Amino acid sequence: MRELILLRHAHAEPAALGQADLDRALSPDGVAEAESAGRWLAEHGLVPDCVLCSPSRRTRETLETVLGAIGYVEQRLEPSIYEATPGTLIALADAHAQVGRLMIVGHNPGLEQLVALMHSGQSGDYRGMPPGAVAVLKLPADAAIEPGIATLDAFWWP
Repeated sequence: MRELILLRHAHAEPAALGQADLDRALSPDGVAEAESAGRWLAEHGLVPDCVLCSPSRRTRETLETVLGAIGYVEQRLEPSIYEATPGTLIALADAHAQVGRLMIVGHNPGLEQLVALMHSGQSGDYRGMPPGAVAVLKLPADAAIEPGIATLDAFWWP
């Protein structure tokens, strides 16, 4: 079995006039949520082997805060995660099939649709991944990622 950990960025500040969405920082509540997510991951021994992170400021700040609790892990910014569809996220996860425990730090609606698609085989109206939430999916080690292949092993939110 391998694991896919999906982490939605924590709450961010609203965009200031003229500010790009990519540049939105975590709010004080968001920092606290990210700290809680990091503690939860550490307490459950869910330290990823590799992290792929959206390049947005709020996802990078969420990851940096989580790493403060779980320690340093291999990581890289992945531009395609920003505004990603479930199909894009599946392709990224499949491209990293050799990673035993992969974490993707990203955004909705892509993350919550991916959880639903991989768990139930449908992504339609699923809404259920609040800011700072973590979903842990288990899937067969040698299988390509496809709808309904995963088991939702854990779900946590601040």
